[in-house]
Amino acid sequence: MTTRPLPYGSWPSPIDAAAVAQHEAAPRWPAALAEEVWWAESRPAEGGRVALRRTWLDRPGAAVETVLPAPWNARTRVHEYGGRPYVLTRGTAGPVAVFSEFGDQRLYRYSPGADTAPRPLTPDPDVPCAHRYAELIVGPGGEEVWCVREAHTGPAPTDVTRSIVAVPLDGSAAGDPDAIRTVARDQHFLACPRLSPDGRRLSWISWDHPHMPWEATLLRVATVREGRAETVHTVAGGEDEAVVQAEWMDPATLCCVTDPGGWWNPHQVSLTEDGGVEREPVNLVRRPEEFGGPLWQLGSRWSVPLHDGRIAAVHGRASTRVGLVSPASGEIVDAATPHTEWWGGLALAGTAGDTLLGVAAAPAVAPEVVAVSLTDGSWRSLSRPRGSGEARDAPYAQWLPRPEARVFTGTDERDVHANVYPPHNPEHSAPRNERPPYVVWVHGGPTGRAPMIHDLEVAYFTSRGIGVVAVNYGGSTGFGRAYRERLRANWGIVDVQDCVSVARALVEEGAADPARLAIRGGSAGGWTAAVALTGTSTFRCGTIKFPVLDLVGWRTGETHDFESRYLESLVGPWPQTKQRYEDRSPVRRAESITAPFVLLQGLEDEICPPVQCERFLERLRGRGIPHAYLAFEGEQHGFRLESTIRAALHAELSLYAQVFGFTTNTPTVELRP
Repeated sequence: MTTRPLPYGSWPSPIDAAAVAQHEAAPRWPAALAEEVWWAESRPAEGGRVALRRTWLDRPGAAVETVLPAPWNARTRVHEYGGRPYVLTRGTAGPVAVFSEFGDQRLYRYSPGADTAPRPLTPDPDVPCAHRYAELIVGPGGEEVWCVREAHTGPAPTDVTRSIVAVPLDGSAAGDPDAIRTVARDQHFLACPRLSPDGRRLSWISWDHPHMPWEATLLRVATVREGRAETVHTVAGGEDEAVVQAEWMDPATLCCVTDPGGWWNPHQVSLTEDGGVEREPVNLVRRPEEFGGPLWQLGSRWSVPLHDGRIAAVHGRASTRVGLVSPASGEIVDAATPHTEWWGGLALAGTAGDTLLGVAAAPAVAPEVVAVSLTDGSWRSLSRPRGSGEARDAPYAQWLPRPEARVFTGTDERDVHANVYPPHNPEHSAPRNERPPYVVWVHGGPTGRAPMIHDLEVAYFTSRGIGVVAVNYGGSTGFGRAYRERLRANWGIVDVQDCVSVARALVEEGAADPARLAIRGGSAGGWTAAVALTGTSTFRCGTIKFPVLDLVGWRTGETHDFESRYLESLVGPWPQTKQRYEDRSPVRRAESITAPFVLLQGLEDEICPPVQCERFLERLRGRGIPHAYLAFEGEQHGFRLESTIRAALHAELSLYAQVFGFTTNTPTVELRP
């Protein structure tokens, strides 16, 4: 096809902000009752709510239906980042879903075959949303759900206690808080409660401040007597070791994902009759690959034991696959699907448990719920039905970028991983000798990773002639403990250096215009973008979304309990290194910023509250730097409303157009000094 030359950035594209917002309706958390498969799915067009959807394995061509009607919103606020918000069990009239309702954080029971509306299972606390529930499992006998309960007990963000509790399914606790039984208490944080197949033992993961769950956790096992955990043993984990998942293989054996060797590998833990450890955990697959990830959300399952003794596991470096592990040999046989990224949401389905469920994607495949037969290896998409194993063009397939995973050389000759998305448009090209603008995307966390997948938000820019490079800077997961610990005491240094190194490398290769480089990020990525704009001259402008801007404020009460001491590892001990906190904070260096920017913030954000943005802008007042501040009602940490997603994209593109000198047909956002 002959392409028409137009300046980079001004290429017409059918991928508009509304299409991006609709694309955000991605599936999560698959679960099954025999042949019936459910999952959670966000709905930006419905106020950002999370719906529950379902289909059936044994009904070829069955439509996907929404089970939980609007305005119900299956989303938990435990740790503010939430996690798996529901569990399935069986009732007299068919399947029953027990879920956390976002609006009041109570647990509700809903049977689509019998109930006209969900019925509450937990009481309404005196302080709204003071009790929150996540990672639900069905208790022994099927008459209770057991889960992690987070109780907010005072005005400070750190006034929080957590426990594993049992909630009766008969609804008796809705009006009687005493009907909820405490099963186990432990350290300040709890995750991954799992009952042994015979119901006699309970395992869980715990950790305490100042550690984060990817730094140091403990795997506990207790005997269950009269519905309570007794005689607790520590069977894995410790200092400089993080257990991130554990599942029962049989009543005396656990498979846990932990990293004493520097990589999250599956280990087998054999227990004695009294619940102690028979021997040290045995690494089943000693590979320099990750079989787990950071516990930002409760309920992730990167591995699932199978009935035949094998283990289904998500694994890889940078990208991930799903394979079947033979514990005796360590051999892995990967599923033959086109997906290059699998999330930690595995589950078993089918009457015989012979189907593996997961959420997967690829550069040309949008995230979807995938069912893989454990019998013959065939696969099919459940959330986007098509023939078994059949490929299908992704939305806007011709307009998607052609990404490449790269390893760049950074400061001190260290490797820096990044995904490069060059501009691509099937109908347009750029004038000869023009280099494209590039935007460095910085993921959040900072203990996280930018996967290389079908992403219409990336394509929104690349299809208009703006390159994107997503940098997995030092501190990212997917590359082993040593790589993610590069950020220890170096947040705001290593991450910025790595982003600058990648941007400059693209310029030196002739792939990017040195005068048209930008940086953007949200949350921890917003921090890195702000530090880069206040501390380097590499970027001509930036997009800063719901950021950390003041380390001192963040450390002294301006964030939630989960991350309230995260800076101890990222920056240094408090208050001994207070000067370091002050010196690195963009709010203390606002006078050094010279580049235009847009600042985007949710007004209900409990993690990175708007007060930090307001403080930063006050320090910037009178400096003459063109900028725009957009604050959104009804948004928390990360944008979920369709109107917000559209407005944020328009503001970002408008910034680049004004600074880089190209025209667009999208609304212009005024940049005021």
